[in-house]
Amino acid sequence: MKGLAISDVAERTGLAAGTIRMWEQRYGFPQPERAASGYRIYSEADVDLLRRVTAFRERGLSIPAALERARAGGTGSDRPSIYGAIAARGEPMTVHTLTKRTLLGISRAIEDEALARAAGPFVAGAFQQVRNYQAAVHRYRRLAQVADAAVVFADFDAVRRPQDGPVEIPIAPDDALGNEWAVVVDAPGYAACLLAWERPRRDDGEPAPDFKRRFEAAWTLDPEVVRRASHVVCRLVARVDPELAATYEELLSDRPLAIEAPAPALTAVTNRMLAYMDH
Repeated sequence: MKGLAISDVAERTGLAAGTIRMWEQRYGFPQPERAASGYRIYSEADVDLLRRVTAFRERGLSIPAALERARAGGTGSDRPSIYGAIAARGEPMTVHTLTKRTLLGISRAIEDEALARAAGPFVAGAFQQVRNYQAAVHRYRRLAQVADAAVVFADFDAVRRPQDGPVEIPIAPDDALGNEWAVVVDAPGYAACLLAWERPRRDDGEPAPDFKRRFEAAWTLDPEVVRRASHVVCRLVARVDPELAATYEELLSDRPLAIEAPAPALTAVTNRMLAYMDH
């Protein structure tokens, strides 16, 4: 039986294994399956639910209230999470725990390459908060000038369509996307995406300096995975602007993949470099 052990879930959610077992006994979640040997087997959906519960807990909600809000957010293909939707499919991406400083470097490299070589890209970025986007707004205005479509997510007050920048899509305070970092570039000649989830702090941990905040992150040049991430972006846009999302979907339906056969060795060697850089 394929699945995740409780130690894997603890590592990926920042929760102690004992806490996960206690919540299972006391609140009936998560609900793991059992292997023939009796070991608990968890799914990506369990990880996603626990992450959302933890995020609500950090905002001051009780465990029952956090669970109710997390469950109300839904799961599956329409889940309000780019990282979660891709991870739930078991895409072949290597996961690293990286600092914000390293994620900034990867993001800028992807964005610079898009400016240098991407012809009419579909571009999306997730920034958690407006203040994070403001630090990169000049880069995304340049990307929007060369893009066929460009959209960014943050805690904006409302949908905006500035003439000199990407469409701004608000995310609700309880969205899983509020804890995510994403850069998606989907062009006929170039495809890349970086997806990351900010790891919850331990209850006894001190807040880390901003540049040392840690994220569970994965990136890829695989055009099929990038295209799936682009479609998830469209579904997220559809929650607030279905007409705009339909326009994006039509754009993607006529767009060839970047390349037919990605170079896995390129992604693999870069992953090795990242492991050395951030540890």
